[in-house]
Amino acid sequence: MATTAKLKVKDQDLLGTLRNVLKSILKQDDISAVLVPWKPPTKAMAMPTLLTDADQMAYADPLGPAFPMNSAKIVSRLTRKSTGGTIVALIRPCEIRAFLELVKLKQGRTEELILISSDCLGAMGNREFAEWMKDNGDNATAVYIEQTLSGKESKAHDLKLTKACQACEFPVAENADINIGLFGMDASKEVVVQSFTEKGDHLLGLLRLPKTDAPASREKEIKRRIAEKTAFRDSMFTEVQEQIDSMDKLGAYLSNCVNCYNCRVACPVCYCRECVFVTDVFDHEPIQYLRWARRKGAVKMPTDTLLYHITRLAHMSTACVGCGQCTNACPNDIPVMDLFRTVAHKTQRAFDYLAGRSISESPPMSEFKEDEFEEVVGINT
Repeated sequence: MATTAKLKVKDQDLLGTLRNVLKSILKQDDISAVLVPWKPPTKAMAMPTLLTDADQMAYADPLGPAFPMNSAKIVSRLTRKSTGGTIVALIRPCEIRAFLELVKLKQGRTEELILISSDCLGAMGNREFAEWMKDNGDNATAVYIEQTLSGKESKAHDLKLTKACQACEFPVAENADINIGLFGMDASKEVVVQSFTEKGDHLLGLLRLPKTDAPASREKEIKRRIAEKTAFRDSMFTEVQEQIDSMDKLGAYLSNCVNCYNCRVACPVCYCRECVFVTDVFDHEPIQYLRWARRKGAVKMPTDTLLYHITRLAHMSTACVGCGQCTNACPNDIPVMDLFRTVAHKTQRAFDYLAGRSISESPPMSEFKEDEFEEVVGINT
């Protein structure tokens, strides 16, 4: 059962209020550090930053529209082994879901970690964020908060939200220790803070916020947003399916790939220490390219681009959380996220699995199930 508390917004400054809360958290005796998006005046974009100095919290940007990377890998690095102290990480819902997948893959731990999230307002691509900063300067986050919470997120083109965010039906973190509730609230006056775990309850108690009940308007607004995003997602699935329903079409979809592997590096759940595509397996001899060209009459360079993406789909579609960093990292603007989410949705549905849904849920094919896919393997019971 969630514990819900009220956070009064001082001087109609939600960002400043949240910074003060994070500052109070960092000052607690059992908290060693806080990981939070951080953007001092000298930086162009907020980046995940580990803070130990409470005064540095003045530059925290927990609700900003910048999303240059999925912090799940950062949290996994910070938790792989004990640090002797508790770290608080304020990250987006999709980052929490990706981190839980990494924990299942033994790439991180939840011990000595408290996960805080907030209702996700979405984010922009890197290029779009740079333009937003030019137009709005130091007020970029404040303007973004006002517009997204006013309901203008339905005009996603005007706000330059990524397609990943428009199609994300999980704008509220279900696996956070603490969530800051913005939807359905007058965020210029107050928001709700909810704890969902013992660790969350303990930290919330230390903040000494008055208990309250979430208003009915909050649940109504969450349902509205989820319905809108789900409709966009399903439309995207239909559109992508029509574009990739043959190998020729799939090849055309990925034809601008230059094998930079940025999507692999940016993917929060692509965790292999050594990727087969950066080994000698795909370091072909020069004569091989000539053989292929002679046999076919022409061979696209670089080679293996289609095989690369199919391999990643086979490897990662069960763990994809749809964060969109693959598309964000692509130098040639290939809509990689659209493809991966479409395939991942079908793959995960086949296994009755949802990436990041529960830490106790084993990843597909990681354990034997006697009654799985009987109609495929031909077992008669």
